Amino acid sequence: MEVLFLDEECQLLQEIEPHMKRMRWEEEHWDQQIHLYREREQLKWNTNNQKIVERIWRTSFPNSTRKSPYVHILDLHECGFIRPHVDESRYCGGIISGLSLLSTSIMRLVHTNPQLSNICKADLLLPRRSLYRLTGLARFEFTHEILANEESNFRGKYVPRQRRISVICREFPVSQNDVTSSKPENQMKIIPQSE
Repeated sequence: MEVLFLDEECQLLQEIEPHMKRMRWEEEHWDQQIHLYREREQLKWNTNNQKIVERIWRTSFPNSTRKSPYVHILDLHECGFIRPHVDESRYCGGIISGLSLLSTSIMRLVHTNPQLSNICKADLLLPRRSLYRLTGLARFEFTHEILANEESNFRGKYVPRQRRISVICREFPVSQNDVTSSKPENQMKIIPQSE
């Protein structure tokens, strides 16, 4: 479901693009998770775009959340992709929410336990101007990735992916004790087969 009107997407891009155009495309992220990208953090927004950022917060985060004032902007080249990974809790808390601009893409979630990874996986269609939210099991027990254009298939149909900008809101990083307590109690476990 789209959460932005086309004119709101244009308005966000008018503020984001001048900064991004001054940056060069990076081939590899420092943690080797992203290929062909540009990224930055943005603290201040114009009045109209601040309302959009606040809408992301209202939609995705409880009122009690300690939100980071910095919004992460990730610009993924049309030939770029994001490899499977779990974001480290020392960089962000238990909820990550992102707005997809410019292009539809496929996010793949795969369970981190190798014994479950063949059966516990899902491809999520992220339409242009949609909002995604990762929390709970999806946040802590599944890797997430954005498929490369040539792998971008959803339910047997090719979904062309072009350049994509994500506007990502996150909680403040949490301590290791908080991470352990915020992980869902209903974690997926392997049930031994009876003989």
